[in-house]
Amino acid sequence: MTDRPDSLVIGAGIVGTCVAAHLAETGHAVSIIDRTGICEETSAGNAGAFAFSDVLPLAQKGMLAHAPKWLLDPLGPLSIRPSYLPHLLPWLLRFRRAATPGRYEAGLAAQAALMQLAEAEWAGLMQRSGITSMLREDGSLELYESKAEFLASLPGWEARERHGIALRHLEKEELGDYQPGLSGRFTHGTFVPGWKTVSDPRLIGQAIWAYAEKKGATFTRAEVQAIRPAGGGWQVSTADGKEIAAHRIVVCAGAWSGLLAKQAGDAIPLDTERGYNTTLPPDAFDLKRQLTFSGHGFVVTPLSTGIRVGGAVEFGGLRLPPNFARSRAMLQKAKRFLPGLRTEGGRQWMGYRPSLPDSLPVIGPAPRHAGLFYAFGHGHLGLTQAAATGRLIRALVSGEALPIDLSPFRANRF
Repeated sequence: MTDRPDSLVIGAGIVGTCVAAHLAETGHAVSIIDRTGICEETSAGNAGAFAFSDVLPLAQKGMLAHAPKWLLDPLGPLSIRPSYLPHLLPWLLRFRRAATPGRYEAGLAAQAALMQLAEAEWAGLMQRSGITSMLREDGSLELYESKAEFLASLPGWEARERHGIALRHLEKEELGDYQPGLSGRFTHGTFVPGWKTVSDPRLIGQAIWAYAEKKGATFTRAEVQAIRPAGGGWQVSTADGKEIAAHRIVVCAGAWSGLLAKQAGDAIPLDTERGYNTTLPPDAFDLKRQLTFSGHGFVVTPLSTGIRVGGAVEFGGLRLPPNFARSRAMLQKAKRFLPGLRTEGGRQWMGYRPSLPDSLPVIGPAPRHAGLFYAFGHGHLGLTQAAATGRLIRALVSGEALPIDLSPFRANRF
């Protein structure tokens, strides 16, 4: 690590890694610091999707409509640990406000703009780093168990179409052409041809890091405990007693970012959606593309390293232990939906999605301090939006023209 890098990126998940790559490409002396390694935590276990069509705020994706039913099932798609509910209530109130018509349309437009940038920036970054072979362009298939469930999904699809997203609705007899071996319980589907997946999210993050290293980026393994302005720049204190100086800091620490922002005087309502999955061996099922079971809150994804069954939302903060019964419940449902699925030999996992109530990340300068930038709160879309976030932070740091309006993503919007 240099004595005083131009930019110190806190967090080596996929967002921090893409930020570092973009800064290193433009000649900045950039270092990244993380307590474990490159894409070893939440970024290692996501569903592996470039979900560029996923522009709807979470409050409008059936969450509010389904919540009462889902909450009755302790292993269902949505769970709130009772002990955590008092802490979560302010977040839930903001989440509900995000579903009002005016805020919904504004959030949809902002998310669509970020997604368009994300698709372009990922294409460029993958080409420059020589990893386009890690991309799968098979589209996705969302499945419904009744005509009523399908009809309820149509307003969301119509909103996506308004923003130029291509899709095709399918009848029951067409589903087998897109995914053989489905249970006969499904009556309708929606195919999104522009949906993409990657060979493995952890591996793609590490490949982007290898490219950033070639451009001069460096890595330090340490746990950041405190940040503070110092000497015209910034000082970081680590758990092992080190002090690291930098001209500027970019906070990309995922679900832990709010704690660091608070030290800078910014109270950002960041919480964490704990997600679970099981990754089965690659030959567990002949999966043609990512399948989405929206009524049950999970997806099944074909990766080079296995078949990943995961999703759902559990609010419980950063300290409570995992409840892997949730992973097992999703796996049992997947077996019912894909009768030929072999469920032996899986690896269970739990990770922390850093989420804000309006489903938009915080991207931009800290309101109170020069030289401090935020890039966190992407929720379910960290992998999808990482390259765009890196491009935006690069523009801010380098004084380039911003490719999109950043006001919807400002830190003090709450």
